[in-house]
Amino acid sequence: MEEIRRLFEKNVQLSNADWEFFASKLARRSENKKTLLLKAGQTEHYLSFIEKGVVRFYMDREERELTFSFAFVNGFVSGYDSFLTRSPSRYYIETLTETVLWQLTYDDLQEVYRQTAIGNAIGRYAGEELFLKKSRRELSLLNETAEQRYLNLFTEQPELFQKIPLKYIASYIGITPQALSRIRKRIY
Repeated sequence: MEEIRRLFEKNVQLSNADWEFFASKLARRSENKKTLLLKAGQTEHYLSFIEKGVVRFYMDREERELTFSFAFVNGFVSGYDSFLTRSPSRYYIETLTETVLWQLTYDDLQEVYRQTAIGNAIGRYAGEELFLKKSRRELSLLNETAEQRYLNLFTEQPELFQKIPLKYIASYIGITPQALSRIRKRIY
């Protein structure tokens, strides 16, 4: 939980009273590998911080699953559009490894906003991180080749290739597993 405070304090100074109130609203959740945190059709009730683990976001298509995002240690995870609008999600969120989360409910976040001096900054920080991640992903898909996306992912997070099955990485960068295999053969 202290890692959450350190992340927030990179941008804003938290008083002990505000932190204690915020921290009192967090609940720790441990999940096994391959656990669905959110199903399509369900409304997201949590904004979560990942203490341990890897999570993927995907859509279930008739012929295959389409992975469109990952979330990692010290990052936020949420079906954020569903969380904000209180409407059903159109995608799934699944753990890829054993995962430990610190979760805040929608109602508790609203209370943090109302009762702390720093609440809006905390919400803004989490929201901005999720927005920037989404924006980088969209720009990557529009401006980079599949090979560039693969190399960027490998450079930025090389340990992920030990934790994430290649079929999910292929889906994430927008290609088939066979095309990813050809890219990997060319590079190595």
